[in-house]
Amino acid sequence: MIRIAVIGGIGSGKSFISKLFSYPVFNADNEVKYIYKKNKTCFNQMKKKLPKFIKTFPIQKKELISAINSNKKNLKIISKIVHPLVRKKMTKFINKNKKSRMIIFDIPLFIENKLNKKEDVIIFVNSKTSKVLERLKKRPNFNKKLIKSLKESQFILSKKRRLSDYVINNNFSADVMKKKVKLIKKKILNERNSSRY
Repeated sequence: MIRIAVIGGIGSGKSFISKLFSYPVFNADNEVKYIYKKNKTCFNQMKKKLPKFIKTFPIQKKELISAINSNKKNLKIISKIVHPLVRKKMTKFINKNKKSRMIIFDIPLFIENKLNKKEDVIIFVNSKTSKVLERLKKRPNFNKKLIKSLKESQFILSKKRRLSDYVINNNFSADVMKKKVKLIKKKILNERNSSRY
């Protein structure tokens, strides 16, 4: 099984690229949304740590935004509660897809949270600022202050890029991107072409 991590800045199109691989994808953002919606233990912990902001279950996105905007340190508090739960789900996902030729990790803080292993293939998604802003403005909770806080919690993008095995420029049409991903996938499979895969 080849582990592929798709990384990049906020709004670069990581989820779009991840899906184009046509292999099982672990989408951390989707898992977090599910935790906020269904996990009562997570809610109780957050309510205890951030009683001024977290008041309703399921956890409301506007309450989280309010907590982060109020104090940057609150993002660390939230992450400390949520990340262990996401890791558990990630382990389940890996075990469930053991027989898959490839698995894709769409995890924004993959490197920051030291989830990477030596043999992982890391793909950096690069995108023009104009394209990034275009995508972010389409999001339901577009908030400049929140985006600034999230950006600050990520590694400097140039450092992420240096740590990557491949860089993919996501500035083109869906058809062009499909071809680009197909080429990268072929390269990865050729490189790892051994009896184990």
